[in-house]
Amino acid sequence: MKANVLTALLVGIFLFAGCGPSTGWIVKPVPLRARLTETVLASDRGLFVADKIVLLDADGLLVNRRSQGAFSSGENPVSLFVEKLDKAQADPQVKAVVLRINSPGGSVTACDIMYRKLMEFRAAKTVPVVAIFEDVGASGAYYLACGADSILAHPTSVTGSIGVLVQTFSFSGTMKLIGIKARAVTSGPRKDLASPFKPLDEKDIAILQGLVDEYYRRFLEVVRTSRQGIDPERLKPLADGRVFTGRAAAENGLVDAVGYMDDAVALAKKLSGAKHVKIVMYHRPPGYRANVYSEARLPTASQVNLLNVSAGDLLDLGRPQFLYLWMGKTSGR
Repeated sequence: MKANVLTALLVGIFLFAGCGPSTGWIVKPVPLRARLTETVLASDRGLFVADKIVLLDADGLLVNRRSQGAFSSGENPVSLFVEKLDKAQADPQVKAVVLRINSPGGSVTACDIMYRKLMEFRAAKTVPVVAIFEDVGASGAYYLACGADSILAHPTSVTGSIGVLVQTFSFSGTMKLIGIKARAVTSGPRKDLASPFKPLDEKDIAILQGLVDEYYRRFLEVVRTSRQGIDPERLKPLADGRVFTGRAAAENGLVDAVGYMDDAVALAKKLSGAKHVKIVMYHRPPGYRANVYSEARLPTASQVNLLNVSAGDLLDLGRPQFLYLWMGKTSGR
């Protein structure tokens, strides 16, 4: 009983301490396990408008793990994307999908999973999918958009960045300066390839380059399949990693047209053949795990001052990661 009273007192102090003259707290129940629910954003006029166009978002960094905030972990972008497509596929009233993209890309595998799922959705559902880039639709996000029937881009969007990046780090120079020496005992000379504790040698670089080249060929094949109007020889200079504005991308055939969200919706409606539609989105409270990608866990964290500090996230700085990702350089390789 004393423990309960003390807990209530501490919670009360915490809540009141967070309230100032112009701030307050809202406490409301949130379901911990809830499937995706549907929200109607807009609808054509009519008494019984049943056909739907689903608006799906792909934004932020596309990685196959849950995002982590200061006090909690968020959604896994791959899991959420797969779950939303599954829901749209199961609904006979869904006549088209608009994929709204605002992302610089992400990991090679996450982008490939999402692209493959989108292609499977189109094959199974046989409804049009229109992708539209807002601020950014670059690298792995462009890879994903290649799974759509048509791609639009805002005139001011940044797109392209067709290519692969593997970022490595070496702390060996700094460690030497402060008198720290690391030595790994390995089963083979390349087992610790790209370790942050030793510099890369020429053979290491050659191995990594071979992997990058393979992933790059895969990216090019995805683009060729989607952009069949671009001559393969003309694609090469467009696919050196550079980015384009939406208008330049349209002029070079990387997207079908420049447009805005209402243009994407109008095109999806036209391609679907539906006369009257409503625009819907899917959402849910956090906590529900819907498919195998939901369990791509964050690394085990240590508890420090009520904040989750993940040692795994720190180690990711030194771990080589293969990325379809635009890092911000505006042109060139």
